[in-house]
Amino acid sequence: MTAPAATTDPTDAFPGYVDCLADADEYAAIDVALGLVDAGVPPERVLLDLVAPAQSEVGERWARNEWSVAQEHAATHISERVVAAVAAHANVRPTGGRVVVACMDGEWHALPPRLVAEVLRLRGWQVTFLGASVPAAHLVSYLHRHDAQAVALACALPMRLPHAHRMIEACRRSDVPVVVGGRGFGADGRWAARLGAAWAPDAPSASELIGDERALRRVPAAQLAHLADDEYASLVRRRGELIDSALTDLRERVPAARSYTAAQLDATVSDLGHIVDFLAAALYVDDASLFTEFVKWLVGILSSRGVPASAVGLTLEHYATVLRDFPRAAHTLTLSRAGLPSGPAGAR
Repeated sequence: MTAPAATTDPTDAFPGYVDCLADADEYAAIDVALGLVDAGVPPERVLLDLVAPAQSEVGERWARNEWSVAQEHAATHISERVVAAVAAHANVRPTGGRVVVACMDGEWHALPPRLVAEVLRLRGWQVTFLGASVPAAHLVSYLHRHDAQAVALACALPMRLPHAHRMIEACRRSDVPVVVGGRGFGADGRWAARLGAAWAPDAPSASELIGDERALRRVPAAQLAHLADDEYASLVRRRGELIDSALTDLRERVPAARSYTAAQLDATVSDLGHIVDFLAAALYVDDASLFTEFVKWLVGILSSRGVPASAVGLTLEHYATVLRDFPRAAHTLTLSRAGLPSGPAGAR
């Protein structure tokens, strides 16, 4: 496709840039971004006001089942190339200390933290970006070899919060301050506070926090006394058993599930596992809203793919029955079922 005409406003360039992503036109997308920079738009604005919202749009199109996973991955790859092109074009030399940026262990959404890393670099920090799914032990080993002023950890999915807490504590034991960000910590950072971590809602805020070491080290300790009831640990131990029993229950109550294809079965098992994982995360931070918000999101995703909300309701009902001796889990499941239709569920 032909790249849109040059503009000095990322908002004006947004529709054309998204079209480039839809057409999988890497070169046109780079032309749009660098055209803005050449027109005088600061590279930071191009990253935050063009690439970041475009990536959100990519995610929304996948959620609405308008784009396939392949289209989403292609668009994400192109935006990663755009970020690299903008960063190379700016070619900023570091004037500040080293900041290590990484995704939580098990977290594969690497573009948002990559954007943070490049904004920090544009602001003069010496940045090391470790990429997606960094095991805590490997991160700590890296910190022992390199003198870092701070670590910035990203988490896109709340179900990774238990892993996030372990990584936060590992960094602290290495005496390196931590700032966290991403939707996984809640829109207002509420779960970051529960885990005892400083939270930044965006890249500029992260840069300011990193520059204030006192603020990073003044964060109150994690508030996790509720874990003493052992519900979280017991639920995690029973994860496989819960998924198997939920699948058996679904096959008994929904005849169509008995003839699922391999792909349908894999998707169903994945969904059943995500429900357990998000429930476990809600127990970890003792906040039922984490799970109820996930259920609303899951219902929307499945509905766009022809799976009725009642299918989710049946699984939540089953888990509530099996986990009746888990007070916090049972309460959370009850809240999540409010408003969901009951009755037979159709095929996936």
